[in-house]
Amino acid sequence: MVGLVNAEPPENAGEYKNVLIFLETRQGKLAKPGLEMISVGAAIAHKVNEELIGIVMGNKIEGLVQEAGEYGCDKVIGLKSKDLEDFRTIPYSVNLSELITELKPNILLIPATRNGRDLASRIAVRSKTGVTADCTELDIDPAERILQARRPTYGESTLAEILCKRHRPQMATARPGIFSVPERDPKRKFVSEIRKTTIKKEFLKKEIVSFKPKSTLDLTSAKIIVSGGLGLGKPSGFKLLEELAGEIGASVGASRPTVDMGWIERDHQVGQTGQSVRPDIYIACGISGKAQHIMGMRLSKNIVSINTDASAELNSISDYIINEDLYKVIPELIDAIKRRKSGEKKPAEAPA
Repeated sequence: MVGLVNAEPPENAGEYKNVLIFLETRQGKLAKPGLEMISVGAAIAHKVNEELIGIVMGNKIEGLVQEAGEYGCDKVIGLKSKDLEDFRTIPYSVNLSELITELKPNILLIPATRNGRDLASRIAVRSKTGVTADCTELDIDPAERILQARRPTYGESTLAEILCKRHRPQMATARPGIFSVPERDPKRKFVSEIRKTTIKKEFLKKEIVSFKPKSTLDLTSAKIIVSGGLGLGKPSGFKLLEELAGEIGASVGASRPTVDMGWIERDHQVGQTGQSVRPDIYIACGISGKAQHIMGMRLSKNIVSINTDASAELNSISDYIINEDLYKVIPELIDAIKRRKSGEKKPAEAPA
């Protein structure tokens, strides 16, 4: 039985310095949500003249440690063990907790993925501190070195700022797709260290026989997204969006109501309870734009809204607005794209 663990402030919070980030790996590669932690973590650390330290855990991690440094970490520590090749809650949380006790970071950032959420809660308990979950904005007060962690509340209509003034490390998980991935610089200088670690047998009660990755749609990596909402009017409307997406190399997204009604699988959902995206182009077809959807795509570079409702909320943040029936606009757009690809010109209209 697990007892209640109270948070305890350290005797000297001033001993805690630098920003520590957990760099999640998937199938032997650095996961995009972890790389996003580098950009925001570096901004926070350098604002108070401290270091950004990245943590990579796994088996064959030498290349990943190098990659993390090239993406922007000032220092990268790799914990190497065959027993860390796949994520397992207990071995990962125990090893990371021991590292936190040694390094005494002022701030610890973890991506709010399934594994990240699992890990963060256990680290918080072991470190006797708190954690602000699912943040969309992260900053620091330079004078006090206090993390300013902001997360959506009241149906995404308000941002709550949560401060951890007494306990260390100050912990937060960050929503994937919100922060940008920094540019990789192979010539960047950084410090790296790989530590071979042994996992105690008591932490290895479960054995991973094989790993079969679930086939899921990752919208966070898409450069172009074509999304549909209730304005499609029927499930088959997504077939039209899939055709458009196929012509322009896009992924298909969806609003929550269409997912809830079973029109499309949940992997396609964009928004607070779906995926947060920031593509180069986001084409919203028949989406009114409720707060929870806007929060998940507002950072898109170019937003196109196709909607018969001129007062749709999404129009307020759109770069281009097509106030027309999507079933008229999209077929014409598909036809124009096909003609351009083939070099065919549009036939001239017959004179009246």
